Amino acid sequence: MSEAASQNHHLHQLQTSIEPLRTKLAHHPLYNKINSREKLQTFMQHHVYAVWDFMSLLKYLQNNLTCTQAPWTPKSTAELRFFINEIVLGEESDEDPTGGHISHFELYKRAMSEAGASFKGIDQLVNRIAEATELRQAIEQSNVPSSAAKFIGTTFDIIERDNLHEVAAAFAFGREDLIPDMFLAMVKELNANGQNFNTFIYYLERHIELDGDHHAGLSALMLSHVCGDDSSKWLAATKTAQEALLARIIFWDGIAAILD
Repeated sequence: MSEAASQNHHLHQLQTSIEPLRTKLAHHPLYNKINSREKLQTFMQHHVYAVWDFMSLLKYLQNNLTCTQAPWTPKSTAELRFFINEIVLGEESDEDPTGGHISHFELYKRAMSEAGASFKGIDQLVNRIAEATELRQAIEQSNVPSSAAKFIGTTFDIIERDNLHEVAAAFAFGREDLIPDMFLAMVKELNANGQNFNTFIYYLERHIELDGDHHAGLSALMLSHVCGDDSSKWLAATKTAQEALLARIIFWDGIAAILD
């Protein structure tokens, strides 16, 4: 079996092993519970932490697959550098529907403001981290919901293990492409009833367009290049993808319980 065929085989095995968890997420009862402006506000005030910590996974990958310091030296391969730099471009400086460019995190906060959701908690966390407060201490000092704090903890547990293939797996299979089309339809229905969720709809549509198609494909290719034909790396990557998906299910369970 050629190396490329072996990589495809490993990738297919990984995708098959996580399909039950992805199906559970796609049909999670949380989505049907978000049927009012107030419940959408609650969801956003939790979900914004996943939007934020996603960028740390991305930056870990960028730091390990590209050279981000001076003097510059070529790092990894041009193919891997292309994969990660294209994703960074879209996530950190996407097209702003009002003109110019904006990160998806900043766009999400704008959507929260438009929907009347508070982002005081996430601002507290980000500001404390900007002041060089240690992450877990910053979480304790900020108004972070317990389910979000647990989710962030899993993300940074994966990052702190410092295994490139594990972070790549969590990034490729445990993140924002998991918001299904049915959620977008629900938000559009709320919007049609005279409520202003236009920025959030743009955010969701942009993620379906980028993460559900182009970025998802790039991420899977990136993982294949990182793992190569190393069975032990593929096994660890599979376990990490499962860990990330289970963390998302638990996070969704926590939000759903609040909305009951």
